[in-house]
Amino acid sequence: MTTNGRLLNYINGQWVEAQATEYLPVRNPATAQVLAHVPLSTAQDVDKAVAAGQKAFHDWRRTPVVERVQPLYRLKRLLEAHRDELARLITNECGKTYEESQGELQRAIENVEVACGAPSLMQGFNNEDIARGIDEHCIRQPLGVVAAITPFNFPGMVPLWFLPYAVATGNCFILKPSEKTPMTMQRIFQLMEEAGFPPGVVQLVNGAKDAVDALLDHPDIRAISFVGSTPVARYVYERAARAGKRVQAQGGAKNPLVIMPDADMEMTVRVVADSAFGNAGQRCLAASVGITVGEARNLFVEAFVDAAASRKVGYGLDPGVEMGPVISAESKARIEKLIALGESEGATVLLDGRNKTVKGYEDGYFIFPTILDHVPPESQIAHTEIFGPVFSLMHAETIEEAIALVNNRKYGNMASIFTSSGASARKFRYEVNAGNVGINIGVAAPMAFYPFSGWRESFFGVLHAQGMHGIEFYTETKVVIERWPREWTRKF
Repeated sequence: MTTNGRLLNYINGQWVEAQATEYLPVRNPATAQVLAHVPLSTAQDVDKAVAAGQKAFHDWRRTPVVERVQPLYRLKRLLEAHRDELARLITNECGKTYEESQGELQRAIENVEVACGAPSLMQGFNNEDIARGIDEHCIRQPLGVVAAITPFNFPGMVPLWFLPYAVATGNCFILKPSEKTPMTMQRIFQLMEEAGFPPGVVQLVNGAKDAVDALLDHPDIRAISFVGSTPVARYVYERAARAGKRVQAQGGAKNPLVIMPDADMEMTVRVVADSAFGNAGQRCLAASVGITVGEARNLFVEAFVDAAASRKVGYGLDPGVEMGPVISAESKARIEKLIALGESEGATVLLDGRNKTVKGYEDGYFIFPTILDHVPPESQIAHTEIFGPVFSLMHAETIEEAIALVNNRKYGNMASIFTSSGASARKFRYEVNAGNVGINIGVAAPMAFYPFSGWRESFFGVLHAQGMHGIEFYTETKVVIERWPREWTRKF
């Protein structure tokens, strides 16, 4: 996968060097150690991948769907067999704990498994005698060459939100992984080689903005999938849509949790802490804001601060570690700056995770759990995606006031409520403006056979990742209305 420590692209069934003049270091965020160097591929590299995909598409779309899913069945078995190796690789390049990496891979494998159902999932429908002697059919056909641009925080899972559905439905797929965490998919593409995908059906092009723009602009790429921040999601959506492509672009989030006085507080504290500080807060479904209602404040806040303060921070492969570092020195500096912004806007720092180190990993990019209290609802920090282990607290007197605070934000990825009241839970799920809603759930992540929904500025597009939405996104419907000459002769 490397030449002199430089990662390779996978184009037309071959591992090849990019036509790059610049390489970036890939670092272990717990140690700052350089693991490899990733090429910043050019538009010429993208052109080669697209040409290979177009050539492969001619035969791949004609391959029966029951045969197209056979490499996916083999890939599922290979992912399971190499799960420990892949989890360690994710931890080393991404920073999350080994257990979190294992959980990520489980969700990735589930998407491969669901996509294996494509023979049923992509079925069309028909009517005989829609008019006298006329039959009508609706069938699904693949688009052609499609591409995905994926983020650093789930280097194994997010690409497999897209790839299995794309290839199962007959498309040829190009992946541009995050330049911060490219090594996991390098290894998974080796497993895809072993699984037996034909040359050109699955391809990997490393890079950054130049490679992204080449994918967005290329006239022969039919669809783009993206996960990242909202500003970049909007940019991807607008640029790709101008080029006539289908787009699904998952953006950022500022996920609120409402804590009612009747919640099971012991469970709630544990679940909210896992949501807020799991993966060092670097996930689009991380809890960002806690809104306590009425007496819940007195029951929740002190216990939550204690739970956060006792969380063991360190290198994700060490025993007992519950939270790893953030991805980079730049990310650490940005998060610390946002904590200071919260202070300047009137928030109280109940727990400060800045200026701390982990023994033996002093060069790592660690921020410990941080809690901001009395965050003003109209402050900048209340509406900024921090993407780190920082949790903001607000207070409401009623559930109506809490729901208003939930809906007073531009994002709509996830919202959750903790309560023992069915009436409160129903009111919440009915009224909140969020695509993924949790009831006593800290991370409302849909299973692979449900769409990963998102509303407002958390998503740009119509069809989301996973499940039937994935099948629909990667196919287009063709309606056939037919009359046969024999029927014409009998009628007239």
